[in-house]
Formats: sequence, structure tokens, C-alpha cells
Amino acid sequence: MERYLQQMEPIALADMKAVQLMNRVDQKYLTNTDTLPHLLQMIASNYFVQRIDGIAVSDYRTLYFDTPELAMYTCHHNRKLHRQKLRIRTYRSTLTTFFELKDKNNKGRTRKTRIRLPHTLFDNPLQSVEVAQFVQENTPFKVSNLAPQVENSFQRITLVDKGMHERVTIDYNIRFLNRHTSLEYNIPRLVIIEVKHEVGAPASAIEQSLQQLHIHHKRVSKYCLGTILTNPQAKYNRFKSKLRAIERILEN
Repeated sequence: MERYLQQMEPIALADMKAVQLMNRVDQKYLTNTDTLPHLLQMIASNYFVQRIDGIAVSDYRTLYFDTPELAMYTCHHNRKLHRQKLRIRTYRSTLTTFFELKDKNNKGRTRKTRIRLPHTLFDNPLQSVEVAQFVQENTPFKVSNLAPQVENSFQRITLVDKGMHERVTIDYNIRFLNRHTSLEYNIPRLVIIEVKHEVGAPASAIEQSLQQLHIHHKRVSKYCLGTILTNPQAKYNRFKSKLRAIERILEN
């Protein structure tokens, strides 16, 4: 992958602060690792690639929390317009760790709120007084009724357009471990692309290139996908078509 990323000008992590887009619209697209190099070549002149200590591909580790009844997962499955996710994420290159709330409202806008934690709290952040207060102030859930559910790890490429108005993340080599069932599932060839920009922005270079490659917008949540693949008890009727679509993408 590196030889394709070498075609892009680098941008440092510190310079990415201008495009955090904490209040944004997200569009997700699914493809596979065979198609990804073609896409990178098509957009190379339009984007910077984030590099940390010269490295463009970063390793992430995330742990999602939910109730025993999977209340947050069920909201997503049942297509509730307002839904939340709670997670802790570590950026492995720096060990920077955040406990995060992703809140999607009924207009499709996503707001991310987070607090920084020591990376040593990755496995048990709910024991933190700061996290308990954060959950109480921002969600309808009680910390005492939350538990770790799905852990995932993946590799990420982060791009920003040269106008500094759009951020793109490209995730692949995705692996899941369910902390409740102990089941694992790996889908290394699946690529999840997320394009993040302000409401009303015109189609960007990557969105136009995705259209040319016949890669269309498809909603997907790593937490929901990991739950389906590692928890046989989770309801997933409304996600069956999505699973079939992923199978076709991987076959191609």
C-alpha cells in the first residue's frame, strides 16, 4: 500500500486539527483491498495523507460498551434515527486513548464527544470516576448497566483534501473479538471508507472517483458488524442484505 501513498503529499498530525469535523455528516463506502490501490491512484493529486513519524498506516484498537440486552446495537438494528455508541479507542502508534460517545441525531448529523484517558484504562474505563460522570451527563445509560461487548482492531489511512474541508478514513485488516462470547472473526480484505464533511458540501474528488468505480454509499457500523459476526444471540434480520453485500464485495 505504501507505494501508492507515496504519490500523495504528507500532512502532519498537528496540522489535522483544522479538519477535526466533530460535528459532521458521514458517508461510508465498502470495497476490497484489490480495488483500493486503483482508488488511491485516482485521487492522489487531490489529497494529503497523514503521516506520524513518517508512517501513513496507523493501528487502532477499539472496545465498544453496551447493556446486557444490547440496547445501543438494537437501536441501530431497528433503524432508530437517534442512536449512540460508547467506546474506548487507542491509537497504537502513540498510545493516545479516548473514551468516546458517537451521537447521531434524527437529521443524520454525527457529533463525537470524548475525554482523554491513560491507555492503561483500556480494558476497564468504566471504573473511572471521570468516565462515570461523562456517561451520566451525555447518555441515558447507567455505568452499572454497561459492559464491554465487541473489541476490534484495524489499520487506518487518513486523508484530508487540499482545501482542508474534508477528512477521509480508510480502514482495512479488520478483526473482531467478542468479550461476551469469546468468538473471533477476521475480515482483512474488507475496506471501509468514510468521507466526513460539513452539511451541504458538493461531491468531492473521492466521491466522484467512487462513483466511477461503481462503489456506492452503504451504511455500516463496525460495532454492529462485529456483533453480528461474533454474537449468535444478536438479532440481525435487518442486516442480512448488508452481510450478503459484503460477501459479494469480498468475492469480487
